[in-house]
Amino acid sequence: MSGQYDVLIVGAGIAGSALAHALSTITSQLRASPLRIALLERSLAEPDRIVGELLQPAGVAALQKLGLESCLEGIDAIPEHGYCVVQSGQLVHIPYPDGRQGRSFHHGRFIMALREQAKRAPGVDVVEATVNELIECQHTKRVLGVRATRPNATERESFLADLVIIADGCFSNFRNAVLGKALRESSTRSHFCGVILKDTQLPMPQHGTVGLVQGHGPVLLYQISEHDTRMLVAVKHPAPHDLKGHILRDVVPQLPASLHVAIHEALDRDRIRRMPNSFLPAVEQGSKYTKQGAILLGDAWNMRHPLTGGGMTVALHDVVILSKLLAKVDFRNWDQMSKLLSSWHWSRKPLASTINILSFALYDLFGADGEHLAVLQKGCFKYFECGGECVRGPVSLLAGISPSPSLLAYHFFAVAFYSIWVMFFHPRPVVNESNSDKPLMVSPQLWEYPSLAVRGIKVLWTACIVFGPLLWSEIRWW
Repeated sequence: MSGQYDVLIVGAGIAGSALAHALSTITSQLRASPLRIALLERSLAEPDRIVGELLQPAGVAALQKLGLESCLEGIDAIPEHGYCVVQSGQLVHIPYPDGRQGRSFHHGRFIMALREQAKRAPGVDVVEATVNELIECQHTKRVLGVRATRPNATERESFLADLVIIADGCFSNFRNAVLGKALRESSTRSHFCGVILKDTQLPMPQHGTVGLVQGHGPVLLYQISEHDTRMLVAVKHPAPHDLKGHILRDVVPQLPASLHVAIHEALDRDRIRRMPNSFLPAVEQGSKYTKQGAILLGDAWNMRHPLTGGGMTVALHDVVILSKLLAKVDFRNWDQMSKLLSSWHWSRKPLASTINILSFALYDLFGADGEHLAVLQKGCFKYFECGGECVRGPVSLLAGISPSPSLLAYHFFAVAFYSIWVMFFHPRPVVNESNSDKPLMVSPQLWEYPSLAVRGIKVLWTACIVFGPLLWSEIRWW
């Protein structure tokens, strides 16, 4: 058996389902009739993941542009109004500006809502089948379609199309085949370990809570339904063998006491689940090194650290841009498609680059793996305490409201210089010989300034080697 379509989309996740719906609405002078689209997914059962549960305000706006805002209704989604950062018992409030809101939810429920919209879209066939291989022209090597196996079937079925879009997620089976020599290898430096807390009150309701844990990675908590709160603990790669012991011994004591009972109950009740936090820079598609007839989308193409909850926002923003561009070209003309893919690559850069860079820069600061990163972490917390633009600017970047790598660089290095200022002029704890349980807070003395100046240079250099490679990975053009 075989089916002929205009577009095949492999993977009915966030990006794939949203794009299928978006393409069904395309109207242009190039096409007399609506597109025929096949959306192929290995399993149409509700997925169960520990990430992809927090949608930033810019992601909500992208859903609205796609006409998919109803997918946030009826899934017990929770409005999110910003963040609360906790360190050593101190809290700092980081609200979204201008009343903007994000949403948090069970990932699977949101996916099912998106799939339902795709099923209802005119011209879209949602097919449950495992894609086994790409079909290529023997002479030109252009991708012509895919072969897939339906559940309980023994024979592979061919699906042919003018354009194949691969959106099969972070563990993509076809990334190497499509990108070829242009491929950049993904890297994994940490994992998120997740459990669900029951009926828990966060320090600030309807705010994501970021716990800064001394000597270890950050902890992220956010409510995903009326009774469920997700807790994600960042652990360095490779993950410790005794995850439960690590969390109870090293992490929980540094979190607010109001959360301790719920965390203990969750760890006793549920299995701790892990997800790799991978980094995969996007490469420009449509070049001589990539396959004609196929493109990558979503995590199959570009990944960042999930700490900032920006993955779905980037994917939906990509769909908004790509769907508009695809309305203007003939999919069979690869010269046109190459120009389109180049335009898409650079049009998405302001938002995608901002969120990508910020995700790993914040992880490095909040994880504070080293003396100089610890200085930056403390300075970052103090920077947020200043309020005003010191909060509004960073959270606007995080929310995707101000997609600007230059604004990100400004605030990142403002944090770096402020961290050095804090190191010189803010009191620091020293051992109290009369009462070891209560350290004294003492400001640095003048005779310490030369050594602090040297340390300040090292702190600034550390900031450069955190930010520089991340920026370079986004602006390089080959």
